[in-house]
Amino acid sequence: MNTIIRTFCVTTLLSLSTLVYAAPADDATAHFKAIAAGNVDQVMMDYGATPTMQWVGGKLDGAYAGKDKIREVWSKFSKNFAPLEVSISKVEENANPNGATVTANISFKGKLVSAVRYVLVYRDGKIVDEIYQIDPKLMPAAY
Repeated sequence: MNTIIRTFCVTTLLSLSTLVYAAPADDATAHFKAIAAGNVDQVMMDYGATPTMQWVGGKLDGAYAGKDKIREVWSKFSKNFAPLEVSISKVEENANPNGATVTANISFKGKLVSAVRYVLVYRDGKIVDEIYQIDPKLMPAAY
């Protein structure tokens, strides 16, 4: 009987750990799509209580702290560029019990054509830090 209970507990813990670590990459993909759609309210739902953002390159270059400042950035971005087509590649997720990082290469195409190296840091399922780095070397030759 003890063997059955131990096996059940181990199997349950492994299943739960898979669920905990599986979400950030999916959440990040949804975040990127909401950005491209210009859905600022949806984008803002992804953040924790006191997020930070580093925007590296371009007209919005700067460091932003707090939801109000980050909302301002996404509102400007959305007003000037959305909607955009988005292509997402090389998504990598690394996680441990304290949090997760997701990195990806993102291409936005529309009023804006931009290639971005993205890094998101998650804690408790919410974005606490974000790096949006414009990276011209990621631009496809077709652009």
